[in-house]
Amino acid sequence: MQPPGNRLAGILLPAFSPRRKGDLGIGDTRAVTEWIDWAAEHHVGFLQLLPINENGADDSPYNSISSVALEPVYLAFDHGGVPGLTDREIDDARASLGEALGDRLTDYAKVRAVKSGLLELAWTRFGGAAADLHAEFERFRRDEADWLDDYCVFRWLMERNGGSAIWDHWPLDSSTPERARATLGHERRADPAVVESRLSFFAFVQWLCFRQWRAVRSHADRLGVKLMGDVPIGISWNSADVFFRRDDFELEWGGGAPPETMFKHDRFIQQWGQNWGIPVYCWKKMEREGFPWWKQRIAKLTEIFNIFRIDHILGFYRIYAFPWRPERNREFLDLTPEDAAEITGGLLPRWHPRPDDTDENKAANRDDGDRRLRAILEAAGDAEIVGEDLGCVPEYVRPHLASLGIAGFRIPHWDTHYDHVVRGEHIPECSFATYATHDHDTMSAMWRGFARAANHCIGHHCNAEEASAAFGASRNLRLISEFAGIPQPSHGRWPDYTETIQWRLTKALLACNARYAAIMITDLFRMDDRFNQPGTVGGENWRLRLPWPLAEVRGEPKLRSVCTKLASLIGVTGRA
Repeated sequence: MQPPGNRLAGILLPAFSPRRKGDLGIGDTRAVTEWIDWAAEHHVGFLQLLPINENGADDSPYNSISSVALEPVYLAFDHGGVPGLTDREIDDARASLGEALGDRLTDYAKVRAVKSGLLELAWTRFGGAAADLHAEFERFRRDEADWLDDYCVFRWLMERNGGSAIWDHWPLDSSTPERARATLGHERRADPAVVESRLSFFAFVQWLCFRQWRAVRSHADRLGVKLMGDVPIGISWNSADVFFRRDDFELEWGGGAPPETMFKHDRFIQQWGQNWGIPVYCWKKMEREGFPWWKQRIAKLTEIFNIFRIDHILGFYRIYAFPWRPERNREFLDLTPEDAAEITGGLLPRWHPRPDDTDENKAANRDDGDRRLRAILEAAGDAEIVGEDLGCVPEYVRPHLASLGIAGFRIPHWDTHYDHVVRGEHIPECSFATYATHDHDTMSAMWRGFARAANHCIGHHCNAEEASAAFGASRNLRLISEFAGIPQPSHGRWPDYTETIQWRLTKALLACNARYAAIMITDLFRMDDRFNQPGTVGGENWRLRLPWPLAEVRGEPKLRSVCTKLASLIGVTGRA
């Protein structure tokens, strides 16, 4: 674990966001490597990424089809990143992307088509590759067989079923692991060369992914920059893990979050909560076996990341669960609990396995979390752990995380005592301080949104709803300003977001006592764009790209001065 007193500054930079000359319409391992160089130059101690496991059909990094397999879309192809391809072929592929190459948002369909085509081409030529590459590939297949073999079969089954990972819609001959393996055996006997080639291709792609990301880690280690990964609390229903290990999951329940009135755009969330559709773990079975699935997941993650964030760590204690899949949400919209129970046979969304409604239940949930998280700590070894403990946080969680050395989140304007912020010097050392996560507005958008709402009622009559919104926004600005030592207007309008406000907020965050302090890359450059809008699927989610490649950031005086200012503040606040 991170020793006390070694305070680090970090930047959240999703792998899909950075640009570079030579990319193929999305961030890749070479772009991340460039930003590692930048981080080392500017005293940034860690780069925080979102999950890099292979995405499902919605391209959400929190809905992966494997707990171990990596996302091929982040592969870099030039400079020999993928053996067997010529510069001309890569240039032609890049040209075929057209306007998608420079768009503000990643076009996943086009990028995947181009990169998949290049990977298929590289595989047809791999037979003629050097002997040492073949030996390295075969060694990878042997070393990773515990997860890789099932993953390759799952990808073969997806290909056989039109690319769909929705295994409960597959035909009868692929509906269970036993039937799927029998079908694979039949196809292998009928045409062994084709089947073996496809299974090997999927392994080849994963070899390339691990090869490149391990190189990224080695480069970061040499420069003293830490990579921070992310472990989603769940795994997609439509994943190789769930298909082959169904008894590790309670498939009749899906994890989510309780009702939340702040989601004004979504009546279902306000009424029932967020139904993520992730299968609930069969924790008792996992514990009897010594948590092998979790230990494998963490061990593979720590090959690449020095630090990792556990998404929704509250789910290790208890999770809000739904007795129906998300596809059925519309069916339950506006139903009463009684009407819903008639459809589900009496089951309703609830805390699973038990709520925190009594002292006994709280103690039982805490003990459950303790056993599970100690298994994670064992698997993590020397890696550092951060727990995303936001939401409905029972009072026992944060003290327990601290006792394990797991740094919990601190968002200054949410962290109050008697309607005043907890000052930076009083934030616990074992914590991760930030103004926003990938699920929130940036600092500039947050400030402007609060200021707009707070100033709305100045000079004209507001209804009760508007007045309440103005009061809440003004309170948030007061708390943020209090934390950063920004003068508050005694009367009159809140100011717009300015460069002065940006740097006072940044300095206050970096100066606080937390072990880790991080801002998003969008915060650094005063962007309003979001990475994700919770409760929504598709749209602009997970697609945002930076407007400039790093070479332009280095060369453009205004952008360069922003980076220099950050480096100076990191030094002044003792995080260099």
